[in-house]
Amino acid sequence: MKSMKNLPITQRGFTLIEMLVVLVIIGMLAGLVGPKLFGRVDSSKVKTTEIQIKMFKGSLETFRLDVGRFPTQAEGLLVLNQAPTEERAHAQWRGPYLDQDVPLDPWGNPYLYSLPGANGQPFALYSLGADGKRGGEGIDADIGMLPPAQ
Repeated sequence: MKSMKNLPITQRGFTLIEMLVVLVIIGMLAGLVGPKLFGRVDSSKVKTTEIQIKMFKGSLETFRLDVGRFPTQAEGLLVLNQAPTEERAHAQWRGPYLDQDVPLDPWGNPYLYSLPGANGQPFALYSLGADGKRGGEGIDADIGMLPPAQ
């Protein structure tokens, strides 16, 4: 059996102590950088939600121009990709109005659409935020064109 002293440098390995020191350093760096990165993830989810709602609003406006009305609450956002069943609306539908299926919000919940909206808006289109419940603050706040207060 060869001793470690006689092996060329390319065949030597790391000791357990050296590996533990490296892992501790990586852990400390992750502990310092991780919270800052996760804070940005939350704000980017809010921004993504705001952008998607603007995109849906544009698609809903185009639907209204083609069909002559906004989707009913029963039709919801699905009518942006599937022609309505009502005969007159079906004949005027020029969709699909989205390139793909209606996505979930960044927290995995469906976007909500209802009629009418608040403050004279023709519809409400919103996400319930990170907590998936009405109301809230920060990342838990509702985002979008909200419905009338209940």
